[in-house]
Amino acid sequence: MVIINPGNPCGSVYSYQHLEKVAETARKLGIMVISDEVYGHLTFGSAPFVPMGVFASTVPVLTLGSISKRWIVPGWRMGWLVTNDPNGILQDSGIVASIKDYLNISSDPPTFIQAAVPQIIENTKDGFFSKINNILGEAADTCYGKIQDIPCIICPHKPEGSMFVMVKLNLTLLEGIDDDVDFCLKLAKEESVMVLPGIAVGMKNWLRITFAIEPSALEVGFERLKVFCQRHAKQ
Repeated sequence: MVIINPGNPCGSVYSYQHLEKVAETARKLGIMVISDEVYGHLTFGSAPFVPMGVFASTVPVLTLGSISKRWIVPGWRMGWLVTNDPNGILQDSGIVASIKDYLNISSDPPTFIQAAVPQIIENTKDGFFSKINNILGEAADTCYGKIQDIPCIICPHKPEGSMFVMVKLNLTLLEGIDDDVDFCLKLAKEESVMVLPGIAVGMKNWLRITFAIEPSALEVGFERLKVFCQRHAKQ
């Protein structure tokens, strides 16, 4: 079973109770849990981040982590796998050995990045993380508020983590727009604003918007988005 928490692209953050049910369900099915936590701790809503590994006594968990998101160095492309397996199930079944064999045939990140990671993890102050979360939280508030002013875009859930929000297009309010891809192409051409069409993540006629940009640029981007939607609104 694979989970992504905090979620990309919806910005959802699973509660302790929900993750507990995930662990129990996986145990009953006799399967492991792979938990993608590259946005771990990047939360700013009411739900705190809970690592799936805390339920490892119930079910074996393989955690995916990354330095690129929480430390805001996306170009480094550096991540890790952690086995949470106090009962030794992954070890005894050969899964750990298989992972190590695969790593031996894959390309590695640059050695200077590998050398820097331990120091970065050990020496980064808590204030750095709280500052990043505060900035993202304020940007999410701005994003959610601006969306309310655009009738043809609906945000069903305010993001509580990661750097993205998913919004639904109401094409019945627009003229000359065929679908989400057409919307994004014309928005880029007319307003130089780029958002991801939802079909790229399997959600047709939705949009993925990132708010991990400068606040002033975010304000300008939403003003241009609003003008674009007004220009294409049905009269």
